[in-house]
Amino acid sequence: MNQIAVVYWSGTGNTEAMARAVAQGAESAGAAVTLKTVSEITAAEAASFPVLALGCPAMGDEVLEEGEFEPFFSELENSLSGKRVALFGSYGWGDGQWMRDWQDRVTGAGASLCGGEGLIVQNAPEADGLSQCEALGASLAKP
Repeated sequence: MNQIAVVYWSGTGNTEAMARAVAQGAESAGAAVTLKTVSEITAAEAASFPVLALGCPAMGDEVLEEGEFEPFFSELENSLSGKRVALFGSYGWGDGQWMRDWQDRVTGAGASLCGGEGLIVQNAPEADGLSQCEALGASLAKP
């Protein structure tokens, strides 16, 4: 059984809804899922999982949230080599540059990016966005 950690930061609840849908999709596909906000898990604890789903919205000038998530990810980044990683998050402006930058960091650290790119949803995820999140979780559950 795949063990997956879904770790996220959410300011408005949009990325939290995405995280819950990713976790639900993975659980429905048979994975053991640990769902945590970034403040509930350390980078070392997250690194102990073979598969990670990381969620963070675009902030400011299309960057990761800088108070909690960026420090967490910076510490985790060196432990990603050989892991399967999925990225997701919501945004309200811009064109997704924060996600492209984040993808480059993940693949540059030696991780395999699930689906080849991160999943982004503009503003609050509606039914289609939540279905995409569930499908992402299900794909992570496959060995």
